[in-house]
Amino acid sequence: MRERERERRASERERGEREREREEREREKRERERARERRRAREERARKRRERERRGRERARRERESEREKRGARERERERQRKRERGEKSEREREDERETER
Repeated sequence: MRERERERRASERERGEREREREEREREKRERERARERRRAREERARKRRERERRGRERARRERESEREKRGARERERERQRKRERGEKSEREREDERETER
């Protein structure tokens, strides 16, 4: 009788140990999954930040180019105005006038 009781306790102890080991493996698996998810989220945030920065740089470059073009157009217009005031016309303006006279 005592032998059977000892065997029963031993098997319960083994069952408990196996259960604890299983729980430990599951806990480790959950932790790895959480770490993987955190890393994925961190990489996604970094990717979005880089994309936002890239779009900002492109927008700034387009704005600079546009400003440069506007400045050039204003400069050309001022030059045309000065020539007009001095009574000078460019070849193209003379050509345009000849076209409109026809």
